[in-house]
Amino acid sequence: MTNPFIIGLTGSIGMGKSTTAAMFAQEGVPVWDADAAVHRIYAQGGAAVDAIRAICPSAIVDGAVDRDVLKDWIGKDPTALSQIEAVVHPLVGQDRAEFIADADAPILLLDIPLLFETGADDQMDLVVVVSAPADLQRERVLARGTMSTEQFNTILAKQMPDAEKRKRADVVIPTETMEDARAAVSAVIAKVKERLSHA
Repeated sequence: MTNPFIIGLTGSIGMGKSTTAAMFAQEGVPVWDADAAVHRIYAQGGAAVDAIRAICPSAIVDGAVDRDVLKDWIGKDPTALSQIEAVVHPLVGQDRAEFIADADAPILLLDIPLLFETGADDQMDLVVVVSAPADLQRERVLARGTMSTEQFNTILAKQMPDAEKRKRADVVIPTETMEDARAAVSAVIAKVKERLSHA
């Protein structure tokens, strides 16, 4: 089989990325989710468990990686994040490569929150960014009740600004409404299929 056409999906927190990824899945496009891959490698028996144990033994609880312990460590030790990333990024990359190798579909979607930040955009055939106005983004995140305004601002500060992501995208999907997002997803898939039919 020829190599699948790979769409990279990204967007800042609260922009509707997971919802948009689900819309691609509903249209029959297999989706690989970077966050889910991290959960897999952190779970009991996961690929990251021994490597994380080697750098932060207290982070292994009941045979799995405890993300709260890692968060505490990152808060206390400025070198922690780079040590964790050195373990996690190659394993997540391996998980992604296996997904691509095993997938039997002409189009695949990779849902990667830090697509630009990790340089993975270079490996995509098409980069799609989900975007919504900043006030709606803030409202969505705070409505989840899982983080404070302060935590939200900290995450935003670490992510590439939305305007920069939109500038670097091949396609921007607006997510103010479900209808807008769904129409844009269908349009992207139709365009890719047309491109593949002429390839």
